[in-house]
Amino acid sequence: MAAAMASQGERAVLEEEFKWLLQEEVHAVLKQLQDILKEASHRFALPTSGSGGAVKQENFVLSTSGTDQVKGVMTLQGDALCQADVNLKMPRNNQLLHFAFREDKQWKLQQIQDARNHVNQAIYLLMNRDVNYQFRTGLEVLKLMDAVMLQLSRARNRLTTPAALTLPEIASSGLTKMFTPALPPDILVNFYINLNKLCLTVYQLHVMQPSTTKNFKPAGGSVLHNPGAMFEFGSQRYEVSHVHKVECVVPWLNDALVFFTVSLQLCQQLKDKISVFSSYWNYRPY
Repeated sequence: MAAAMASQGERAVLEEEFKWLLQEEVHAVLKQLQDILKEASHRFALPTSGSGGAVKQENFVLSTSGTDQVKGVMTLQGDALCQADVNLKMPRNNQLLHFAFREDKQWKLQQIQDARNHVNQAIYLLMNRDVNYQFRTGLEVLKLMDAVMLQLSRARNRLTTPAALTLPEIASSGLTKMFTPALPPDILVNFYINLNKLCLTVYQLHVMQPSTTKNFKPAGGSVLHNPGAMFEFGSQRYEVSHVHKVECVVPWLNDALVFFTVSLQLCQQLKDKISVFSSYWNYRPY
């Protein structure tokens, strides 16, 4: 009898704690998540003060230590590369090639655009459950946290996992038509985001002669192709002879990745608290 009363009393206390969790703590965590994710979203927009919401332009120098084979100066404006200036020193004869974006062109970085859209979708999900909303069950909270975490994971993955492109996809990309003077037919370029870095890859190509004895094996999709990779484009076969990759840290991308990690941890902590109570209700000692 005493054990049963103690069990009932214990259950009553737990039910009060769970009620407080649903009514108070959940909303406190949702508010914290909203604040963090709004900061993350602002990092992608980068509005300048007093400019009516215009997006700030930032210049980045992309290079590698110990070599001046490739050097790029990029101007990033939100999710767009609005200027790019690339110098390439040809390895065989040290000839210096220079090409830059045409003034009427800019290149959208789809990874940044997608990541921002996923963050804004997560904010939308959170704002749909304002402070007056009454959560009735733990399952309702878990479903919301799962939906928010899915958007945050997708946002993070867009920055940490660049697209694996084939060489023909790079060759046919609109990026090849952005430059003046036009890129030589034996040069390919690709821009992408990897974690907190803006990356530029330059591929130098070698035309494969029909009489070559080398077995032709087209390369599949990859973030970075190696020398020796082969492909066919416009009825011509090519082999990659040299690969140059340069990169530069974009500080606000680093901030965004940190915000994603902190937000995912907060979501998981709230899920864990809900699960503790759920496991108690499901536990029958007698």
